[in-house]
Amino acid sequence: MTRKPFEFGVEEHRIDRVQVRVYGVAKTVADCFKFRNKIGIDVAIEALREVRQHKTVSMDSLWEAAKVCRVTRIMRPYMEAIS
Repeated sequence: MTRKPFEFGVEEHRIDRVQVRVYGVAKTVADCFKFRNKIGIDVAIEALREVRQHKTVSMDSLWEAAKVCRVTRIMRPYMEAIS
């Protein structure tokens, strides 16, 4: 993974006085599509459905993450179908 996708979407949270770096929701969904051959496309689609159903992140945030992770062509049809 190159530097930009690796660093994109990192959030810092404090858990029990320890600073923890985790990926945000949009980046996580984009990664699900990026690694769909390992985890299954059904997992990626379900992640996208959950995010849209609960309105966790905006479509713009998802699209930006898709561009950084280079999965726009893969995610586009699913994003259009779920919107």
